[in-house]
Amino acid sequence: MRSDDRGPSSGSLWLLWVIPMALSLIGIVMIASLSLRNTPAGGNPYGLTLKQIQYLGLGMTAMLCCYLTPLGLLRRTGWLLWMLAVLLTMGTLIPGLGVRVGGARRWLELGSARFQPLELLTIAVPLFLADRLALTNRKDLKAFLSPTLFIALVSVLPLLLQPNLGGTILVLVICLSMHVENRGWKYPLLGGGLLAVLFVFLIWMEPYRTRRFWAFLDPWEDPMGKGFQIIQGLVAFCNGGFLGVGIAKGLQESDYLPAAETDYIFPAIGEEFGLVGTLFILGLYAIWCLRVYSLYRRTSDPYLSSLIWGMAISVLAPMFINLSGVMKLMPLTGIPLPFVSAGGSSLLFMWGKIGILMLINKSLIKSQERRVG
Repeated sequence: MRSDDRGPSSGSLWLLWVIPMALSLIGIVMIASLSLRNTPAGGNPYGLTLKQIQYLGLGMTAMLCCYLTPLGLLRRTGWLLWMLAVLLTMGTLIPGLGVRVGGARRWLELGSARFQPLELLTIAVPLFLADRLALTNRKDLKAFLSPTLFIALVSVLPLLLQPNLGGTILVLVICLSMHVENRGWKYPLLGGGLLAVLFVFLIWMEPYRTRRFWAFLDPWEDPMGKGFQIIQGLVAFCNGGFLGVGIAKGLQESDYLPAAETDYIFPAIGEEFGLVGTLFILGLYAIWCLRVYSLYRRTSDPYLSSLIWGMAISVLAPMFINLSGVMKLMPLTGIPLPFVSAGGSSLLFMWGKIGILMLINKSLIKSQERRVG
């Protein structure tokens, strides 16, 4: 029984969105700092920053829309959103519709904008799987095979074909974690072990993945090639020291650090604001995590418990994957840092997840008021 006698508190509701807002604003400051120095001659030095501000506005709109949506309607349409997300992910494989970037088709071209369906998938999978886990009467292995493994495999198949190994890992982590919360560790651990063997096989099948893996193990073997980005990220952390070199004064991010606005924005923060700045970012994530866990502890409803868990994992797993990649704890997968990295798709749907968590909080408050009344 996770619920307690106090019921959910509306007093700390602001933490659910103020902390992501702080992270988003830090991201905008960093993007401005980086883009002002790295804009090619003749380009708009404020272009990327203005885009990120626009994306933040769209994200806030998405949060408000999710917050105002009736919870019952959100639950009933979860399967439809999931099917749409899978179809859009498959759409990236269609020539002329999907955009090839860096050898992979992960984006859809929508007029002048690009959209990554993976981000929609990470919000649709928890919505649909939470409902299926709450309703199914299956036990043990049968419950793991369907709905968990079925939804996971259907979701990741188009990601494997793009190919997008990082997105595949993210969706599988969300599905397995939700099954753990609802049904226990036994079969997710077994399934996770088998999937790890599959990933090793997939890495060895593709020469570029093999080269990336060896670069992860020993980036100094090819310091000007495959190991360049890893090394420059670590150097950025070292340059920052304890207090950092100061905003807009980083050497690595100005001349040597590729993808500083996206994948490697955390090392850029480390160089400009030092260990203090990176710990501050991690502290914000930790406080947000504790607030969501408090929300999770205050409900005994199986659907809401799974949904809260899934939404939290869909925010925290990308954070761990990104940070592990830039700190050389695992190979880099191209997953952005939630709320901080430049990118419209990620920011839009991350804020949608915040809206869903706020909606759950509102629903629990109303339920508690009805019981008291």
